[in-house]
Amino acid sequence: MTKTTLTKPRAELRTNTLDFEMTPLVKPTGFREYDARWWFGMQGNDAAPELNFLGVQALGLGLGTLLQDYGTSRVVVGHDYRFYSLSIKQALILGLMQAGCEVLDIGLALSPVAYYAQFALDAPAVAMVTASHNENGWTGVKMGAHKPLTFGPEEMGRLKDIVLSGAFEERVGGSLTRIDGMRERYIADIVDDFKLSRPIKVVVACGNGAAGAYAPEALRAMGADVVEMDCTLDWTFPKYNPNPEDELMLKAMASTVLNSGAELALGFDGDGDRCGVVDDQGEEIFADKIGLLLARDLSSSHKNATFVVDVKSTGAYKIDPVLKANGARVDYWKTGHSYIKRRTHELGALAGFEKSGHFFFRAPYGRGYDDALVAARAILGMLDRAGGRVLSTLKQELPLTWTSLTMSAHCADEIKYQVIDKVVANYVALANTNESILGRAIRDVNTVNGARVTLADGSFVLVRASSNKPELVVVVESSISDGDMRALFHEEVKPRLAAYPEVGHYNQTI
Repeated sequence: MTKTTLTKPRAELRTNTLDFEMTPLVKPTGFREYDARWWFGMQGNDAAPELNFLGVQALGLGLGTLLQDYGTSRVVVGHDYRFYSLSIKQALILGLMQAGCEVLDIGLALSPVAYYAQFALDAPAVAMVTASHNENGWTGVKMGAHKPLTFGPEEMGRLKDIVLSGAFEERVGGSLTRIDGMRERYIADIVDDFKLSRPIKVVVACGNGAAGAYAPEALRAMGADVVEMDCTLDWTFPKYNPNPEDELMLKAMASTVLNSGAELALGFDGDGDRCGVVDDQGEEIFADKIGLLLARDLSSSHKNATFVVDVKSTGAYKIDPVLKANGARVDYWKTGHSYIKRRTHELGALAGFEKSGHFFFRAPYGRGYDDALVAARAILGMLDRAGGRVLSTLKQELPLTWTSLTMSAHCADEIKYQVIDKVVANYVALANTNESILGRAIRDVNTVNGARVTLADGSFVLVRASSNKPELVVVVESSISDGDMRALFHEEVKPRLAAYPEVGHYNQTI
C-alpha cells in the first residue's frame, strides 16, 4: 500500500483556470445523508460547479478505499442518461481501479438495474452514477457495500472524511470488465412468469430519461397494452424533468390518459427507481395512497404483515379498516430510499412505500431495493385481481383524506439542518404547552425526520430538510376537506417558515 499522488480536494475552484484542470474539486455539501450529489454545471447557468472530473476520480478512490476497509472490492457501476454521465462514470472508475477494485461496468442503466446486477453478478458493492430526479446539471452517485442496502449517514460520513482529507490508499490489482446484456437479463427477471389475464391499457411516461429503454418493453412482456409517452431517450429533457412528482409531468400524463382511454398512467424518474401514478380519470394518486392500496391487496394474502412508510405519507395507514382486519402493522420512518430500505430489512417488512414514489418489495415480490418496474408490476397485478374495478374506484374505497403536493422551499445546504432544528423545537414546544393549530389540539410530534405534527383529527403537517437538495420539504394533509388542507399550508406552515429569512422560494405550492 502506498499513499496516492492525487492531491487533496479543494472545496472551491474557479472554472477555466489551470487549478480547475489540475486540482480535484469536491464541495463538502455534496455528501448527503445517503447519496452523493453535486451541481456539475450547465451551459447558460452561472452557478459555480461543485465538482470536477478530478474530484470524481477522488471520490472513486475514496469509495474504493472505504470498500476495501469493508472487506470488498467487487463493485457494479452504471450511469443514467445525461450527456455528461458517461464521462463522470469513467472518472469514477479510474479512482475505483486506483484503489484496487474489480469494476463491473454495466453501461447505461437504471438504479434498480445496478442493484439487480449486484445479485446477478455476485458483487457486494454498487456505485450508480445518477442525479435521479434532479434537473440537468446535477450529478451524483448512489452507493452501497452490502446488497441490497445502500449507504446511510455513517458510511457517507466515513466516505466524506476520506475524500476531503485525501486519506486515500492505492492498491494494485484494479480491473475493469464491461458487462453486456444486463438490460435484457434485468427485463427477463422483472417479467419472469408474470402475465396479465387481460391487456390493461397503460400510459408509460419516461420524460425522455433512461427508463424509456426499459419500461415499455418490460410492461408489454407482462401483457399490458402500452401507450408510450416521451420514451425516446433525449438527454436535454425537452419537455420537463423526468420526475413523477413534478406537476408538468403529471399534467402531461393525465392528458394522455384521457386522450387515449387508458386505465392509468405510470411515470418513471430519470434513474427508474420511482414510479408515479395517474388514474383512469386523469387524477394523480400520490404514491403513499398507491402504497396503501398495495398494502390492502398484499395483506389479504399475507396476514399480520409489516409495512414501512415514510413520514411524508398519509395518516390513513393508521386508520384503514382493511389493514386492521388483516392484522397489518405500519411503521412510519425517515424519508429516504436508504432509510426505508434498511428499515424494511430490519423489521422483516413485506414492503415499504415512500410518498416520493419509491416502492420496496421483499420476498416473494422483490429483493428489498427500490425498483419502479417491480412497483409497476405490483400495481398492474392489483388491477388484474380487482374484479373489473378501475383505479379511481379503488381509490374511493380508501379512508378520505386530502393531501398536498410535495413542496420544497429553497434553503442552503450549509444551514438547512439548523433551520429545521429550530422548526422542530418550535413545534415540540407548541405540543408541550398544549397550543393548538387552526383550532385543533396537537396529538403528537414525530421528530424522527424533521417534524411531522399530527392533530387531534388525524390531519398533519410535515417540515423536513431535503436529503439531496438545498431545500426544506413540506407536506400537509387534512382529514376534513381540500380547503382545510390548503389552510394548513397557507395559514400554518408557510407563515411559520417565512419567519426564517434563510428560507426562500418554493418550487411549487398549492
